Amino acid sequence: MEKRYYTFSRFLKEHFGGPVRKIPLDAGFGCPNRDGTVGSGGCIFCLNPAFSPFSGRGLTVAEQVRRFKGHRRGPGRYIAYFQAYTNTYAPIAALRRVYEEALADPEVVGLAVATRPDCVPDPVLDLLQSYTDRWMVWVEYGLQSCHDATLQRINRGHDFATFAAAVARTRGRSIYIGAHVILGLPGETAADMLATAAALNATGVDGVKLHHLQVFEGTPLAAAFLRGEVKTLSLDEYVSLSCDFIEALSPQTVILRLVGDVTDDALLLAPRWGVSKAAVIDRIDRELERRGTRQGSRAGWALESAVLKTVRQHLEGRG
Repeated sequence: MEKRYYTFSRFLKEHFGGPVRKIPLDAGFGCPNRDGTVGSGGCIFCLNPAFSPFSGRGLTVAEQVRRFKGHRRGPGRYIAYFQAYTNTYAPIAALRRVYEEALADPEVVGLAVATRPDCVPDPVLDLLQSYTDRWMVWVEYGLQSCHDATLQRINRGHDFATFAAAVARTRGRSIYIGAHVILGLPGETAADMLATAAALNATGVDGVKLHHLQVFEGTPLAAAFLRGEVKTLSLDEYVSLSCDFIEALSPQTVILRLVGDVTDDALLLAPRWGVSKAAVIDRIDRELERRGTRQGSRAGWALESAVLKTVRQHLEGRG
């Protein structure tokens, strides 16, 4: 069945003529929202070992690449994805060393770096840009929501204006720009979540990663959940909301992910849907088909004026 949204696999096939896989990497980076530079404790939902397969294992980047590839038969093509914590939060020399350790593998055709929008000074962007003549380069900014009240509530440590400014400074460098968004954050309504889709349309990001709010053991979110202060989405609610979000998103934006992965199910408190990631995606596909809609069907959805003003200021260089 043809997808009703612009999948990452389709995007990669258009660029490389065939499949490309991402290798999730942990280079041992920290986070300024944990060490006191920006804040402490990190985002209330964050637990990297729950989604980073190499977290805490002490392997070099090259060893992680080899181990990931070792499960495959025959040649392949890969994007080295620096996933754990803030992957631009180090001196330039250290960043260059680990990035180029991954890029040294001849089957690696791209580089993806997950980071915070307050951790990309121009020298870091210059370094990433220097790789674009030989490799596909993505920088994925954690946003989660366009609403400053939500960002404060989840202890994000930056505001939406910081994200808009980072996107504006990254544009024009041959770097693809992604954004991470969580549906179901505490205090947000369906309209709030659709406003984030509209805000991303206004910034012109190239891709969006969607996932549902997950509650992991040992996080501040878990404590709030156990006190009954936070609820998570049901599977039906997530399917409906993600379809709404897809409909509100520009059809040119690549859907980098629709559902979050969990590497250690024992760490997950909620939600426990009892179905596979593939089954969730199938539900989303079937719901869009039932509605007769597709990505961009509601992309003209009205954007809150304050958010739009922030986006325009930064895109015009006035932020």
